[in-house]
Amino acid sequence: MLYTSDENQGLVKVLQFLKAHRLEHLSGEDLSEVLHISRVAIWKHIKKIQSLGYKIESKQNLGYRLIDTTNLLLPWEITEDLKTKQIGNKVYYFDSVDSTQSFATNIAKNQNEFGAVIIAESQTLGKGRLGRQWVSPKGGIWLSVILQPKFDISKITLIPFAVAIALSNAIEKSLKIKTELKWPNDLTIHGKKVAGIIIDASIESTRIESIVVGVGINFKIKPKEIEHKIKQKGNFYGVETLIKDDKTKPVKLVKTFLEELEGILQELEQDKAQSIITQWTKRSSTIGRQITINSSGTKTTGKAIRLDRDGTLVIKSGTKTSWITSGDISHQN
Repeated sequence: MLYTSDENQGLVKVLQFLKAHRLEHLSGEDLSEVLHISRVAIWKHIKKIQSLGYKIESKQNLGYRLIDTTNLLLPWEITEDLKTKQIGNKVYYFDSVDSTQSFATNIAKNQNEFGAVIIAESQTLGKGRLGRQWVSPKGGIWLSVILQPKFDISKITLIPFAVAIALSNAIEKSLKIKTELKWPNDLTIHGKKVAGIIIDASIESTRIESIVVGVGINFKIKPKEIEHKIKQKGNFYGVETLIKDDKTKPVKLVKTFLEELEGILQELEQDKAQSIITQWTKRSSTIGRQITINSSGTKTTGKAIRLDRDGTLVIKSGTKTSWITSGDISHQN
């Protein structure tokens, strides 16, 4: 099942009108007259809206009243009152897809897709870092964003850190939950992974053609079920979920993240690279810790001192200093 923000205009009109009059019942006749849609079409839209998880009360001789919105991250729920200039200008929603990252990468060559968000309830072949699979059951937030950055290619290595800051800020603002940032691209709570980031870039000569940012968030999942599937992997360090209740809806987090993402990418465009490094370091669970890093089969142990301006991790072990650009790390203390 695929929905986009360009389609289902009749359904969205009915839904918006119901949202605007939540304290009263609206008859099919009233809806038909105001929206200039036949009563049969109104009835079909109401049934479809209900099938998408919205709760609508229907009373004979009174009409319809919206009781509650859906938990699904449908395009019109994301674009409604979204405070961005480009990101989120188009949204693709899948109930299930092989990978939002693969879909986004395939359409990223089309300049009309810049700013598009691809989101899925579940993924069958979710992509993680270093070619790994990302387990993506229902209850999580699995999305990709297509970008066309205006900054110099030298700043491309800072994008994962900028995205991590945006996501951490969004989680705190929308859910009042603080997360820590683990180098290079994970968000954690109590030392366990709650979200991860992947970046795919298309580069022509020295110019960035497009970047696809992939984000996986364990919003409302069962950690033990995911741990059972991945705990045999060498980089496993536990799984956590953001939400444990049935009331909190994910749409506010997604919208806040898209707004935060656009804002922090503007900082990169304005040559505020050091601001990105500073913000990331303040939330980091890695800097200042004794760590062991496995990079291309080589293990390095030492104290994580800082990030360089390009996001390289600087490690000190005795009198030896190492600069690490990629790898899996484990915290020793």
